[in-house]
Amino acid sequence: MIRIEENKCDFCGCCVGLCPTDCIEVKEAVIEIDDDECVDCDLCIFICPIEVLSHVEKTAV
Repeated sequence: MIRIEENKCDFCGCCVGLCPTDCIEVKEAVIEIDDDECVDCDLCIFICPIEVLSHVEKTAV
């Protein structure tokens, strides 16, 4: 699961263009990642120029 640091993203869209499952969406002043579609490839983490994305383990319910 990908975590986004709140109020840090500058909405450049680098992660959107690289995502192989197209699960990242930028809307006005919000970035959203569909956790159900995300395959945890972490490419978005590596491409983010300001390092606002990080990988966190999903917790069991």
